Amino acid sequence: MNQLNFCIDIDGTITEAYDWIPRANEYFNTQIIPEMVTEYDEYIALGVDPKAFAEFYHLYGETIYAESHIRAGVKDVLNGLFTDHNLHFVTAREIEMKNVTEKWLSHHHIPMSSLSLLGSHDKVAKAYEFCCDIFIEDRYENAVQLASHGFNVLLIDCYYNQGHLFPGITRVNDWIDIDRHIDNYIQTYNYSQIAI
Repeated sequence: MNQLNFCIDIDGTITEAYDWIPRANEYFNTQIIPEMVTEYDEYIALGVDPKAFAEFYHLYGETIYAESHIRAGVKDVLNGLFTDHNLHFVTAREIEMKNVTEKWLSHHHIPMSSLSLLGSHDKVAKAYEFCCDIFIEDRYENAVQLASHGFNVLLIDCYYNQGHLFPGITRVNDWIDIDRHIDNYIQTYNYSQIAI
């Protein structure tokens, strides 16, 4: 079996997508619920100025990351994949968040081949660098950009990432669904290698 390369986002992908809401509601005196977060940028759902949200993030971003809950099924799927394949975590988090990110991954016993903190949502260069076979993502705009460069994307369903699914993007409900799609991909991939 050939090793495959999986690129995996962190926030909203292996972590629960809405863990930031209670702290943001308290800080901004708002009462939003997950269903109200229909855009990726949190300040839109909160109805606050981007600069005000940046101040909130500066104060509480690290705490929110440390307290994030892991999505159901993540560990089982990733442990199964890591036996034979490469797992590259590619996140838009800033490099200043490396310590809290590494601690969280270690605390949850998440296997990995590498961790890239880009400080940017442009993940295409990393996908090329890692010869990505499948990119697991929650941000719609990232999925579209990656798919436009020919990468296969599994887009984990969230209220804020609804939109037309371009070729190369598959919407998935949870990590059970992700596991099923990856298993099908691996079987197809292995069959194609034998056929060659």
